Amino acid sequence: MAPGSRYDNRTLHVMINGLDNSGSLPVMQRVVQFAARRHSVIADNVANISTPGFRPVDVSLEDFEAALGEAVQSRRASGQGRFGALEVESTPTVQFDEGGIRLQPEPIGENILFQDGNDRSLERLMQDLVENFLTYRTAVELMNNQFDMLDVAIRERI
Repeated sequence: MAPGSRYDNRTLHVMINGLDNSGSLPVMQRVVQFAARRHSVIADNVANISTPGFRPVDVSLEDFEAALGEAVQSRRASGQGRFGALEVESTPTVQFDEGGIRLQPEPIGENILFQDGNDRSLERLMQDLVENFLTYRTAVELMNNQFDMLDVAIRERI
């Protein structure tokens, strides 16, 4: 134990891990990871908007949301309530691992192909980019609010 400390290193590690796995923090972490990876996919689509033969790709938001929702329900059903690890099952387009998320985007074919074989819709891509950015920003702000509350609790201020 460190001089002047009431806790040993193992106890501190368990306490910090408990804070990391509590409340909505693990959910927001996954949302931020997903939105960051998806931003790269959408930006690549925008960058290739005029490339002949290019077909835009994306991942299923519905699958991600469903997998995350099932993980939250499973954590609640385990009797841990808002505490404990968040075990999210992978989907065909989103693979969850210990430290992050990997995306396997699939072609989206909502539009009629142009003469150059491109399937472009700049308006749709820009809409996806803005929606994804707002999701990312909201999740980061919610995480910051939780960290601010933890900071206040650690400093024992009201």
